[in-house]
Amino acid sequence: MSATDMNMMSRIVFYEDRNFQGRSWECSGDFSDMSSYLSRCHSCRVERGCFMVYDRTNYMGNQYFMRRGEYSDYMSMMGMSDCIRSCRMIPMHRGSYRMRIYERENFGGQMHELMDDCDNVMDRYRMNSCMSCNVMDGHWLMYEQPMYRGRQMYMRPGEYRNFSSMGSSGGMRFMSMRRIMDSYY
Repeated sequence: MSATDMNMMSRIVFYEDRNFQGRSWECSGDFSDMSSYLSRCHSCRVERGCFMVYDRTNYMGNQYFMRRGEYSDYMSMMGMSDCIRSCRMIPMHRGSYRMRIYERENFGGQMHELMDDCDNVMDRYRMNSCMSCNVMDGHWLMYEQPMYRGRQMYMRPGEYRNFSSMGSSGGMRFMSMRRIMDSYY
C-alpha cells in the first residue's frame, strides 16, 4: 500500500464520553474546531493512521500524538485538563528525514543537522536546548525533556523560528526529537 493510499484511509473516531460512550464523530483529516460536531470529547479510537490532537481550537495548546489504538480515557492517561478541540492527520512519509535544529530562536546559536532520532540534545550536541528548527524532510515529534518525555510538538516540513508563536505555552524548548516512521501506522 502506498503512502498516499494510507493517508486517504486514515481515520479517527471521537466519543463524547469516556470508554467510547455517548455521541461519536469520525474524521480522516484536519479539523480546526470540532465543537460543531461534538460538545466535548473524552475518548477516541484511531482506526488507521496517526493524528495529533490539541486541547484548543486551531491546532493550539497542548498536543498529543495518537497512533493506531484505543484511548478510552486519554485525559487521565495524558494529563489533559480539558478535552480535544482540534486534530491534524499526520501523513505517512517514506523517504529521508532531515532537520536542522538551532539553540536559539530565529535560527540563532549552535546549529546541528539530524537525520535520525535524538534522545538528548545536551548529551549529543552539548546544546542546552532547541528553540527553533528547519524541517527539510519528514515529519517529527519534538519533546520538552530528554528521552522523549514531557510536552510534545508536531513538526512537518517548514521553518519554525519561534516555538512559542505556535501556540505552545511560553517559550518552549525541546531536548529530544523523534521521526514519525511508517511503523507507527
